[in-house]
Amino acid sequence: MSSTAMKVLLTGGAGFIGSHFCEYLLDRQHEVVILDNFNDYYDPGIKRRYIQSVQQHPQATVVEGDILDHALMSHLFREHHFDAIVHLAARAGVRPSLKQPGLYERVNVQGTIELLDLARDHNVDRIIVASSSSVYGNNEKVPFHEDDNVDHPISPYAATKKACELICYTFHHLYNMNITCLRFFTVYGPRQRPDMAIHKFTYLLSKDEPIPMYGDGSTRRDYTYITDILDGMYKSLLNCNGYRIYNLGESKTVSLNELIGIIEEAYGKKAVIQKLPMQPGDVRITYADITRARTELGYDPKVDIRDGVHEFVKWFKQFYRM
Repeated sequence: MSSTAMKVLLTGGAGFIGSHFCEYLLDRQHEVVILDNFNDYYDPGIKRRYIQSVQQHPQATVVEGDILDHALMSHLFREHHFDAIVHLAARAGVRPSLKQPGLYERVNVQGTIELLDLARDHNVDRIIVASSSSVYGNNEKVPFHEDDNVDHPISPYAATKKACELICYTFHHLYNMNITCLRFFTVYGPRQRPDMAIHKFTYLLSKDEPIPMYGDGSTRRDYTYITDILDGMYKSLLNCNGYRIYNLGESKTVSLNELIGIIEEAYGKKAVIQKLPMQPGDVRITYADITRARTELGYDPKVDIRDGVHEFVKWFKQFYRM
């Protein structure tokens, strides 16, 4: 397992996972070129705050632009001789994808194809692509294993992530490219996107506003703390060889009811619950079988949900000066 200094193109590098991973790479003496379009999915000013600390770093370059801008992308690949790509840029979120499926297809699928095309032309040695646990849909078999059938996505977002995995396999098959797809399971922690449950619920709780509960509170998620994800991503990058798919999860599930209770405990306040029907596109459970990642990468998640939520709440109060 080589950890020689690399020059890494990090797409979507100003977001939640990307900004953390940029710092993680810089701490290990790698050079990072962040590409982010600072779109309005949520307040771009928040992303700018996330990457303030790296903008002055001598080993970091921040480029504001879009993966669909072919002239810009071609220029970046000519100017920088990338050793690796970590591709996190995407339109995120299950529910918004129901309203804008065409946008999700363009950014997530077409954007990935164009990136892989340039990577092939410039002989980039290793490529990590963010996939999602949403590809499993309403899989009846738990925990979810990488070899399970994922032909039944229940949202356009999930369908685009499955499509990206297929495209990655095709490029590997045709051009012998080393590509690893990572199926992330509900990542949380400091800087989590404002629309995701833990962040959203904490914000509503802080404002004494009701927390929406879709369904009866029995839906379960495999929540994975950001530091565990970063460890899995880095090990994937160092071990990128051939075509592989890995689940990166905690491999435990927490119900929506339990999660709200943990947030209440961490914040020190009781929540007001607004009960609502289940949402289209939402799955009943996510639950990762991480045997493959443990065996092949040495991935070993360590952060318990209670500890992780307490860390998030501590960050939240500081970030919003509560």
